Amino acid sequence: MKITKEAIELAEKTIKPYIHRTPVLTNKSINEMTGIDFYFKCENFQKIGAFKIRGGMNAALSLNATQLKNGIATHSSGNHAQALAYAAKTLGIKAYIVMPKSSPQVKVDAVRGYGAEVIICEANQAARETALAKVVLETGAEFIHPYDDYRVITGQATCVKELIEEVPDLDVVITPVGGGGLLSGTCLGAHFFKPGLKVYAGEPEGAADAVLSLKSGKVEKAPYVATIADGLLTTLSEQTLGIIKEHVTDILLVSDTEIIAALKLVYERMKIIVEPSCVVPFAAAIKNAPLFKGKKVGIILSGGNVDLTKFGTWFPAIK
Repeated sequence: MKITKEAIELAEKTIKPYIHRTPVLTNKSINEMTGIDFYFKCENFQKIGAFKIRGGMNAALSLNATQLKNGIATHSSGNHAQALAYAAKTLGIKAYIVMPKSSPQVKVDAVRGYGAEVIICEANQAARETALAKVVLETGAEFIHPYDDYRVITGQATCVKELIEEVPDLDVVITPVGGGGLLSGTCLGAHFFKPGLKVYAGEPEGAADAVLSLKSGKVEKAPYVATIADGLLTTLSEQTLGIIKEHVTDILLVSDTEIIAALKLVYERMKIIVEPSCVVPFAAAIKNAPLFKGKKVGIILSGGNVDLTKFGTWFPAIK
């Protein structure tokens, strides 16, 4: 199904009572340090602590009473899981969430806290899909894919629409990319509400499938998977790749060392809590500063659901 400007506007109205319109923050010292005018769209302050509530809520609210009666189901390492668990609680229905055993405990606990049933599986895509199929077969729950779903993508597009309204003269917007729901939604939002706005993505070197997919034109797998950006481990879908191919300017890779440096900078200079996946676009902008120098650059800070037990690993001086 083709996503239209009108569909994004409708999604914005539909989800408005259930989400926050998140703030856009700036930081003078970071701007002076980098020579870039950054505008941070803080989805770490969003309901459930991440942008995923936008797509999850829009998809759930798109279902009719018959589709809702057996609940909703998905597979997710964390933020989409929380989004659907929250949506189910709000609508008074059941949620069944398949989560890989590598999921941060803070995210598993949050999903259970919203009243969802969590099914733990092995940490690979095949295991997730097999466990999910079993749940759907046994419960009759409606499957809402984390990103390969036009209702989800349409909901995610509302984030950049708000950013454009807040900063109309934005030159560039950069998002993280995992499965591509946020990136493809951002591409479409930019296309409809500010044609000419350049869209980039940041991707970890340790989960570099999207950059390969963009080059080859077909969905690729990462050569290896090893990154602290646990929210960006999934591959693109045909649907998200199709949108990204048409609209994205480029996908920029960053190392875990660069992600940690960006994380530290946000913590120290902005005094806000963000998760590693969230700062990947910021790390990409810093790494490629000459490309963005003197420009107004929007960074979608995608979430703030941090596993605090990892701090000592990321910043060894902290015990």
